[in-house]
Amino acid sequence: MIKVNHVTKTYADKTAVNDLCFQIKKGEIVGLLGPNGAGKSTTMNLLTGLIEPSEGEIQIGGYDLLKDPKQAKAQIGYMKEGTPLYKDLTVKEFISFMAELKKVPAKERKDNIEKAITKTNLKDVQNKLIRNLSGGYKQRVSLAGALVSNPNILILDEPTVGLDPKQITEIREVIRSLGTNHTILLSSHILSEISKLCKKVIILNQGKLVTIDTPQNLENKVKKETIIKLTVEGEKEKIEKIAKTISAIETIEFVKDNQDGTKEYLIKTPKDVDIRKELFSKYAKEQMTIFELKKSEITLEEAFMELITQKEEEEN
Repeated sequence: MIKVNHVTKTYADKTAVNDLCFQIKKGEIVGLLGPNGAGKSTTMNLLTGLIEPSEGEIQIGGYDLLKDPKQAKAQIGYMKEGTPLYKDLTVKEFISFMAELKKVPAKERKDNIEKAITKTNLKDVQNKLIRNLSGGYKQRVSLAGALVSNPNILILDEPTVGLDPKQITEIREVIRSLGTNHTILLSSHILSEISKLCKKVIILNQGKLVTIDTPQNLENKVKKETIIKLTVEGEKEKIEKIAKTISAIETIEFVKDNQDGTKEYLIKTPKDVDIRKELFSKYAKEQMTIFELKKSEITLEEAFMELITQKEEEEN
């Protein structure tokens, strides 16, 4: 649905995006990540046709964005960060206005408006003034405005910015449901949201592509070891003696005694080595009760920072 081929955007002596190449397939929900100044906003403005590339080619739904801008832009619904809403209009009036602005054919307009309202769960507030809505509902109204032309592609810039945890959860569920019928590219500073929503992640830094992969693969790329948290009942010496009979264990670190008589440990093994079954079996044979046996997972935030750092070190 989206093809970006060797796209560069320069402003005077500054290069905002440098030789960018990636593809987004039909039906994918893809996250766009990067630190401030990485080129995320420039990339989104390029994809929506708000600015033109200095070099390279962008295809949207099979249409060249420079050669066939009208057809290409018709494929996209864009929810820009901080999109202004006409607060003296009702929800339905605003979405109707957006339908006219996007030149939705008159015979399709009523149906499209109703569908946009339904998809974003706005029926209960469709006749309320936008000024009287919560932040979460205002974000939904903005999203409905992007949806009303029934685009194949949705580009969402920081769709959860400024929302409280409950509102973020609600918007997340709306976006997830839209993913069944739309290709979605979204940017967010909340990396946990990207991890929960997106099947693929594009990471930019200093205008360049760092990597493009699934969140799980990104986490595995930077993982250097496996860490297991063990909470077990028994004498410290015996616990450690049993653990040391497992050859895959590199280190076992005592953390603390708990008031219930259990002891906590952090156990390190090589990357992708999981010894939890073996640990459970050995302590069970000694009739020692395990209260917790949990493998720590690297987060997308940690993977993101590690990959950015690696890229900067390679270039310096």
